[in-house]
Amino acid sequence: MGGFSRRGFLRTTGAGAAAVATTGAAAAPAEAARARARANVCVPESPVTTVAAADPRYGELVSRGFNARFVGAPDLVHVVHTPKQIDQVVTDAVAAGKRIAVRSGGHCFENFADHRDVRVLIDTSPMRAVYFDKEHRAFAVQPAATLGEVYRTLFYDYGVTLPAGVCPQVGAGGHVAGGGYGPLTRRDGTVVDHLYGVEVVVVDANGKARTLTATRERDDPHHDLWWAHTGGGGGNFGIVTRYLFRTPGASGDDPSGLLPKPPTRLRSTYVTWSWADLDLAKFTRLVTNFSKWYEQNHADARYGSLYSTLHLNTHAIGSISLDIRFDGGRADAAELIERYVTAVNAGTGLEPTVEHTDDLWLQATLGARFDTGGYDRHKSKSAYLRRAWTPERIKTVHKHLTDPAFEGWGAVDLYSYGGKVNTVAPGATAVPQRDSILKAWFSATWMDPGLDDVHLNWIRELYRDVFRDTGGVPVPNDDHDGCYINYPDTDLADPRWNTSDVPWHTLYYKDGYRRLQKVKAKYDPRGVFQHPLSVRLP
Repeated sequence: MGGFSRRGFLRTTGAGAAAVATTGAAAAPAEAARARARANVCVPESPVTTVAAADPRYGELVSRGFNARFVGAPDLVHVVHTPKQIDQVVTDAVAAGKRIAVRSGGHCFENFADHRDVRVLIDTSPMRAVYFDKEHRAFAVQPAATLGEVYRTLFYDYGVTLPAGVCPQVGAGGHVAGGGYGPLTRRDGTVVDHLYGVEVVVVDANGKARTLTATRERDDPHHDLWWAHTGGGGGNFGIVTRYLFRTPGASGDDPSGLLPKPPTRLRSTYVTWSWADLDLAKFTRLVTNFSKWYEQNHADARYGSLYSTLHLNTHAIGSISLDIRFDGGRADAAELIERYVTAVNAGTGLEPTVEHTDDLWLQATLGARFDTGGYDRHKSKSAYLRRAWTPERIKTVHKHLTDPAFEGWGAVDLYSYGGKVNTVAPGATAVPQRDSILKAWFSATWMDPGLDDVHLNWIRELYRDVFRDTGGVPVPNDDHDGCYINYPDTDLADPRWNTSDVPWHTLYYKDGYRRLQKVKAKYDPRGVFQHPLSVRLP
């Protein structure tokens, strides 16, 4: 943009404002007329863009997923802008017997949109609007709006926010449907705890697509369709065209009072321990301290805004770290964080590197960058923790992270959870895990396709060994509570890796799966929307 800068822009607009002021009242009617003319401009609706394999845009559209292990080969890609367009392309695809998939932000970890059997890919990437819907007295968010765009619009226009994810690049579409969480979740609950309604394209038994709006109102005839989108996962029941958000119990017509308000500032702390200083005993003490803190303090209101991740990286990365975000507007923020870091490091004898930053909340939130931009190859797994891991489990994690035969980029990340999340009844939403204190995310990332087997074997064996006593998966019991559908893992449906008697759908949805199946039968009776971990028809 050359010499243009935001500061220069502000100086220019300030001078322009002063110049207008000196022209006197005579200029006001003319400016008002121009404003009315601008308001009456009709922007034409963009048509559906249909792209086949010979089109130069095809490669970009089928390979924009987060995980480069999967690249689809559909016959057609439809880039859509409205629910009406989606109705038509879905109806046509069903009539032609074509399997369909939908993509919004493109951040799915598995091959749900890029499955080899998908013949028609519906790309909703132009549907990015965020605005206040007066009819529903709720904030509307279209599926391809990124979380960064959602945060920016909600805050700048209304001074509110949602407790959604930490990655600004993620699209709302699948994130919300899977029960997204993030830095404000311990204070405000999951993102679906604020979901008032959902507009979704569904397909009836005759193969005709139609757009429905379902809300959390008990007398809504489509109430169960709303419930299914509060954690039932993306790509299961239809194509979401917009979400509607309003906090339960929020009253009045003023939008600024209908969702949570974010902190004014964000205090971030980054603590690093070098692998060179860690042995098994010190590693075990750190992980135990971190986990036990959440056992004892997950409901402490003083730490409601605490978002913290213990990154247990492989030895090749050189260190493990603690990433902390906290409400920097509190007068006691620095003191509370110091106490927290001291508690995590207690008894280790280590002197970690500690860095602090203090920023405006939105600037820090939008500045977070977690995508590499390299379309890496990836594999993820997950677990909900109801209490701290035993020394035996921690020893297993340590063994795999320090395996000298594995020099790749991998990690076991423990994310803070609990707080307000655990005040919601398990059946109130399709997220049934409502008494966990932590989430665990197991991940491996690499670039070279020739190293697929090395990395996949590493993460699969790590996960299997950590949960060896329960069939290689975190079955719901006193220690764990299954898995998180937004970190999908097709290995859970593979008897080679899930040797328990607990099916994949119980790990994700527990007893709520039967209700999800009933919703599936009602709103997708032909099974149009399917993927390797989709809700099955009864």
